Order: sequence, then C-alpha cells, then structure tokens
Amino acid sequence: MRITLPSPLGFGTAPLGNMYRDIPHEEALATVDTTWQSGIRYFDAAPLYGAGLAELRLGEALAGRPRDAYSLGTKVGRLILDEQEDASQRDLGEKGGLFRHGLPNKIVYDYTADGTLRSIEASLRRLRTDRLDYVWIHDPAVDFHGDRWREVFDIAMSGAAKALSRLREEKVIRGWGLGVNRIEPCALALERADPDGFLLAGRYTLLDHAGALARLMPASAARGLGIVVGGPYNSGVLAGGQHFEYQPAPPEMLGRVARVRRICDRFGVDVKAVALQFPLAHPAVAGVIPGASRPGRIDENLRLAAAPIPAELWETLKAERLIDVNAPTPAGNA
Repeated sequence: MRITLPSPLGFGTAPLGNMYRDIPHEEALATVDTTWQSGIRYFDAAPLYGAGLAELRLGEALAGRPRDAYSLGTKVGRLILDEQEDASQRDLGEKGGLFRHGLPNKIVYDYTADGTLRSIEASLRRLRTDRLDYVWIHDPAVDFHGDRWREVFDIAMSGAAKALSRLREEKVIRGWGLGVNRIEPCALALERADPDGFLLAGRYTLLDHAGALARLMPASAARGLGIVVGGPYNSGVLAGGQHFEYQPAPPEMLGRVARVRRICDRFGVDVKAVALQFPLAHPAVAGVIPGASRPGRIDENLRLAAAPIPAELWETLKAERLIDVNAPTPAGNA
C-alpha cells in the first residue's frame, strides 16, 4: 500500500481551524497534546482550515516533538494571502460559512505547479517543520467549483499533480493524492496520473459508501493505493450532531441515522464505534482520521475503534439495507 499511516486512527485538524465554533486556543493545543499522548502519530492539515489557523495551531502544538516520530500531511490548491476579507462571506461552494470563525486572511485557489510549491512552502512555515510526508490536492471537484470543476481538475492535473510527482521522485515527499469529498475526480485521477492514494471525506462511511465501494475502492486496491477515510461521522450526524455534508442534515438523513442507531441500541453498541470500524474493515483503507476539537474526544475515538461489535449487528445492517451487502465488515468480536 503506497499510502500508509502509523496507526489505524489519525487526527484530522479541520476543527482546529474553528470549524463551526470559535475554539479557545489553549483547548486546541490541549487536544493535539492529548492526541500525541494517546499514541496517534498521523496529523492531517490544510491551508483552508481557518485560513491557516489549523496549521499554525498544529505547528505550535507539535513544536519540540521529534519529527521522525510522526507523519504529517497537508493540502495544496489554495493560497492564504496577507490581504484580509470577511471570513463569514467566503465563497466555499456548498460548504457555506464552514470556517466563519477562522482567520480573516483571504483564500484564493491556485492549482498550478508554481502555486503548489508556494503553498507547500507556506505550510512548512506555519507547521514549523522542514518536510511533509503526504500532500493532497484539495477539492478540485464539483462541490467547490460547480460547472467549472473539470476545467479546474485539468489545471490540477497539469500543474499540482506533476509538481507533486516530481517531489515524490526527488524523495521530498513520500506520496500524494487528492483530498476530496467526491469520488469522480479520484476516478479521473487514476486515468490521468499516478497518485499514491486518496483522502476521501464522507464517501466511505456508514451513510454513504455505495459509489466508492463499487468504483474507487476496487480500482485503488488493484493498484496498491491507500485510501485515508476522512469524516467518518459525516460532519457529525453519526456522533450525535445535526450536520451532514457540513450543512444541517435533511430529515431523510436524520431518519436513516435513527434507524442505524436503533439497531446499535438493540445490540448495546455505540453507533460511533460502528461508524469508525466500518471503513477500517476495507482492505484498501490505510486509516481513518476523525477530527476532534476537545481533548476528551481523542480517548473516546480510540476506545470506540476497539469496542466489541457482534457479527449479528453487521448482518442486521445489511439485512435492513443500511449498508451494502458487498461491503467488507469486521469479524464479530463480541
């Protein structure tokens, strides 16, 4: 597997960029410290997360940690400028005001080779490190670019992808791929380039996995690529929240979650444990990176990932057509 993580669970830093709420700085640093103490050693960031705020906080929290002891990923495709703007009015496509509490620095798209190198240089400064392990091309997809997404994707393939391939050949980075919420650009990237894997958010989860299961997972496995699954709780709706796809969950999705929860309750299993363990069962998955903005969530995620789940629960979810009958599921461990 070309994308590998030090452990099945990594740490997604989007919440450190004040996603949804204004997180106190010390709480953000304490969350990273708890993550480290728990043994998690993959940290995933992006310039988008709070207009550089997540990278700044992660860099501060990891300062002084031995660099060889952890793996680090970030993303390219957006540059953070010194110029300021109203964070609540940013155009984030379907994601609306996701980081309205982030820094006021202006964010601009740039998927060119030059923009990629500039983005990496800026991320290294914010992260206080001299190297990255994995770099993901961030969001060259319809949810951010609408009808122009294929044009944007073409620029990313001719610019960012070629620059990252060169950095990989020069052993500056270990690997690269796309970091997206859609499977279509991943399928096209397999035709156009030689990625090492994908960071796929929200598309291989309990609530949404059929498309990836049928198309992306087999193609990735055949080429030995690794899939990192982001957003296993689907923006929080599987963790007791009200968001799905970064927006208020529609009634039909809340109804689906309620059906899953009733089955989990019947077997005495936390639905969050099922949500974490489901993607990890697929052989193409290198790891899962749930985000957290409070220290207590870290130990909870580790406990949930190891919680016993009876085989009958997975069989019931399939029988109720809540997960695909062909989806790999963990062997019953209860």
